[in-house]
Amino acid sequence: MLTKRIIACLDVDAGRVVKGVQFLDLRDAGDPAALASAHSAGGADELVLLDISATHEGRATLVDTVRRTARELFIPFTVGGGIRTIDDAAAIFDAGADKVSINSAAIATPDLIGQIAQRFGSQAAIVAIDAKRSNGGFGVFVHGGRKPTGRDAVEWAKEAEQRGAGEILLTSMDRDGTGIGFDCELTRAVGDAVRIPVIASGGAGGAQHFVEVFGPTGHADAALAASIFHFGLSSFSDLKQQLRSAGIPVRWPC
Repeated sequence: MLTKRIIACLDVDAGRVVKGVQFLDLRDAGDPAALASAHSAGGADELVLLDISATHEGRATLVDTVRRTARELFIPFTVGGGIRTIDDAAAIFDAGADKVSINSAAIATPDLIGQIAQRFGSQAAIVAIDAKRSNGGFGVFVHGGRKPTGRDAVEWAKEAEQRGAGEILLTSMDRDGTGIGFDCELTRAVGDAVRIPVIASGGAGGAQHFVEVFGPTGHADAALAASIFHFGLSSFSDLKQQLRSAGIPVRWPC
């Protein structure tokens, strides 16, 4: 059985790591390079850096921040935010990223998914989906959760896979920063609809939430969190030990 991955997330705004609730009320959480180093040493399986204001501000990802963070890492490193073209993606890979995550640009230019996959490999092409419950389903939002697209999250995930995406980074906007648990219904719906790995994001508050999203109620292949790691509420080793005790296969030792 494949092991489940624990991924630390750095949401970056103006070069600083921030964290809010449901994409709002952001508070400072520290320097991205310093936090990346701590998370890597602490046992994170992977790290994701999202430049959360790049798309909304119409600018490219902060490449210097990416480069400085990459120097601290010996684990897979994904970067997203502000990547609109294949050249943008190439610059991020040159700065040290192993994968790129595209969200708004994938909706606006779906062919970009295939372009990245063809040039760098499908394993390096992650499509991020910010989803919110709406009319009995899950609607897709872009521009940092500010704009609805009218797309259904499950159908968009299936299309992204067909276009060459190697993974889906699925964030529940309803649960983001709340600490009340992942939206397992959302994760299971997408996970059951595609054959590529699905990373659950939004709502982690404790080990039991990871147990739930990795189990039959969630069907996630990986789970991502920010606040519980940034602010010292949980350690990777403690979390993995609790997952092992619950019968969830994880990478060990940390």
